Amino acid sequence: MNIAELKDAIDSETLGLEMYDMISRLHPICRSITGDGVRETLAVVDERAPLNVHEVPTGTPVFDWVVPKEWNIRDAYIKGPNGDKVVDFQRSNLHVVGYSLPIDERMSLESLKPHLHSDPAHPQWIPNRTSYYKEGWGFCLSHHDLERLEEGEYEVRIDSTLEDGSLTYGECFLPGVVAEEVLFSTHVCHPSLCNDNLSGIAVATFLAQILAGRPLHYSYRFLFIPTTIGSITWLARNEEAASRVRHGLVLTCLGDDGGFSYKRSRRGAAVIDRACLHVLNRKGRPPTVFDFSPNGGDERQFCSPGFNLPVGVLMRTAFGSFPQYHTSADDLDFVRPGALAESLVTLLDVVSILETDRRYLSNNPYGEPHLGRRGVWLSGDWPFGPSNQQPLLWVLNMADGEHSLLDVAERSGLDFDSLRQAAEALLKHDLIAERGRRTSA
Repeated sequence: MNIAELKDAIDSETLGLEMYDMISRLHPICRSITGDGVRETLAVVDERAPLNVHEVPTGTPVFDWVVPKEWNIRDAYIKGPNGDKVVDFQRSNLHVVGYSLPIDERMSLESLKPHLHSDPAHPQWIPNRTSYYKEGWGFCLSHHDLERLEEGEYEVRIDSTLEDGSLTYGECFLPGVVAEEVLFSTHVCHPSLCNDNLSGIAVATFLAQILAGRPLHYSYRFLFIPTTIGSITWLARNEEAASRVRHGLVLTCLGDDGGFSYKRSRRGAAVIDRACLHVLNRKGRPPTVFDFSPNGGDERQFCSPGFNLPVGVLMRTAFGSFPQYHTSADDLDFVRPGALAESLVTLLDVVSILETDRRYLSNNPYGEPHLGRRGVWLSGDWPFGPSNQQPLLWVLNMADGEHSLLDVAERSGLDFDSLRQAAEALLKHDLIAERGRRTSA
């Protein structure tokens, strides 16, 4: 079964529930840009999408950066004057500022408060804060709980380590007929945040599992990396592989009920940009489209001027634009199995375009060929019947060896899949000949 036929054969409802179950399993794990939480997460991914796991030692130069020390945490809490825990890492790993140094002290509320972070705009939620590259420590708690803290002495403990170790990332590679690659990247460094980005991890994992073992034209590379330092590290270690990337997407925020969003690559009109927008524009809700900017996630690194890879970002509600973003409200109630399933099917539609987009040359370019005489016009080769002849006519007219099916889809307004089926029928009757793929991304 080829990729174009695959999405009609999968049980998207079941896959949505399975992706949600995976998110539920990953939710309690405390992740950061390094550490055992990343390894534990990659072990779960590896059950479905076999990974090569890479460990890059602390201190390794990666372009203008250096791989940082490894951070791990076992426990953390704040005990109030009466001995009760007012903040407890065991209840939520968001309670600790990521990369906090170890501490075991008693202090006044006045001394403690500069190390406490809350979100007054959403007083019931715990914010997510990190301190990756500036050593310090801190706690996060709801603003409601912050305001209830009483004067007195507090016991403050963070049982963590920050020491030489390594940065860990996972890579799933699916070889195709050609060495040219399609890259999917998703970040694995966020703690208990479901949409950003357990949804990206789950969708990428299931997409890799579905594509594995299928006949593929392109080779596919899936990266499960910590944000920023992970993509910089991969690029520094894989410049040759990066040069083979012809299409790419960063996957994030794919589990909420919002409509789709797309951030263009730095190139702006790469094939991946056009393929994604063709698919998204045919959804029930028009997508929100962002031009490239050097703000955001790992697309900044893939699209940096030295690489300028054709890598866009596929999302539902865009990162930073929903209130739950980087708070405890980005929980298991915020993501939906149906949304996860729709995101997965959307990616299969995009992959289908990348895999099957071709240029054709008409074998009868002088005037319109007589389709009825050949049995194409009314035959069973064309599933939509005589009431819809437009895909046949458009493919024939644009079969000049220069225009691909995606070009035809954009110019005609027709669905890519209908044009692909038309091309298959015309090929069968020797009315067109394949002339290969687009020569650039």
